[in-house]
Order: sequence, then C-alpha cells, then structure tokens
Amino acid sequence: MSEEELVYQRVLAAPRELVWRCLTEPAELAQFWGPRGMTTPVDGIVVELRPGGRFETLMVGEHGSHRMVARFTEVLAPARLCWVEPASGLETLSTLEDLGDDTTELVIRQRHVPEAVRSAEARAGFATSLDKLEQHLALRQREDRP
Repeated sequence: MSEEELVYQRVLAAPRELVWRCLTEPAELAQFWGPRGMTTPVDGIVVELRPGGRFETLMVGEHGSHRMVARFTEVLAPARLCWVEPASGLETLSTLEDLGDDTTELVIRQRHVPEAVRSAEARAGFATSLDKLEQHLALRQREDRP
C-alpha cells in the first residue's frame, strides 16, 4: 500500500448478494452511505450500474454537503465494483468474496487518494460508514427472516 492508496476490509455477517444490493441500489445506499453524522437522501443518489454509467451521491450534514460524482469502470455482479471520480482521479475498487455461512468479505481499495481523504479524520469517517453498513445489513437480515 502506497501513501496514495487506502485499503478497508470488513467481514460482514450477510450473504454476498445482499451486500451487493446494498452497495448498488439507491434505496439501500441511502440507509448507510457517508460518515456518521451525515445522511444521503435517496433522491440525491444516481446509480447507472454498467461500465461508463454514472454513480453520484449527495451527503448532507449540519456542516454542509458533499457531492461525489463518479463513473463506473467495472461492474461484475456480485463480486467487483469499480468507479473513478474524474475531478480528483480517486479510484475505488470494491471486491466481495463469499466466505460461506452467509458471510462476505468486503475489501475496498482506493488509489490516487487526495491528501484530504488520507487524513486520519477522513479515514475514521469512512470507517463509520462501514459501521453503518454493518448495522443496515443486520437490520435487513432480521427483516428478511420469517
């Protein structure tokens, strides 16, 4: 891992197909996208799930908002998802590995990471977004059980 690369890894207690849906469907993304303290309204999310398709999110918090605008470069359901943010060159590659027993390893690699996104605060904020994903997956699993 270089200074301009970040890697996040989580083992999630959810089947890979559910994790994929949560990472690619606007109604699901709206439930967890963004660091703790920010929300992402579903009407601020665009997902054109194909190479070359748009991926946009609008995170809103008490200190302002942040729009992420990207283009998908790779979509291989339910295993790999990659996008690039043209404004900064930030590239995000997410891989989902089925570990069996309804668990999934999610590895997120970011390359060409701008300095502000490499700060300890920004990395901690990203981790809270993954915490929110874990909580959302747990809720979805309970809802899906008879």
